[in-house]
Amino acid sequence: MSGLIITLILLALLAGAVIFIYNGLVQKRALVNNGWSDIEVQLKRRADLIPRLVDAVKGYASHEIKLFTEVIAARNSALAAGDDVAQRGDAEGRLSGPTTRLLALKEAYPELKSDQNFLDLQNELTETEDKIEMARRFYNGAVREMNIAVQSVPSNFVAGPFGFLKQPFFEIEPADALVPDVDFQK
Repeated sequence: MSGLIITLILLALLAGAVIFIYNGLVQKRALVNNGWSDIEVQLKRRADLIPRLVDAVKGYASHEIKLFTEVIAARNSALAAGDDVAQRGDAEGRLSGPTTRLLALKEAYPELKSDQNFLDLQNELTETEDKIEMARRFYNGAVREMNIAVQSVPSNFVAGPFGFLKQPFFEIEPADALVPDVDFQK
């Protein structure tokens, strides 16, 4: 009889541990999903700002049509990338280069530097890039915690059977790291 009681107590403890680990994994998955949602909000905001920025610059730099086309094409590619984290990171990285070059046009057009609409859009885009970086850090931190839990003993024994998987990090090259290649001598 005492063997049965001990077995029941051990099973109850085991069930409690599984429930505790499962709930921790659910919480970590929710943080990962929340982090990705924050990134998507900021990427959407950036995508919405870019056409406004292009329109503001067009009046001053109408002969820069190739750059405008490249910026809009990269924006559309980023919007079409979907929810795959790696594809989205690549597409957003490709968007950062032409956007940085677009902002660099102000050096060639002094009157553009003083255009309030352009300055406001430039400030909004800079703020958005900072928010993207903060959201990316939060997401990647949540992914790190999730991946540690999914791979660590004893939670890995619960993670596998319940479908908790490693999550990909969101890698995107920051716009500041992309040195614009702008040649105004052509």
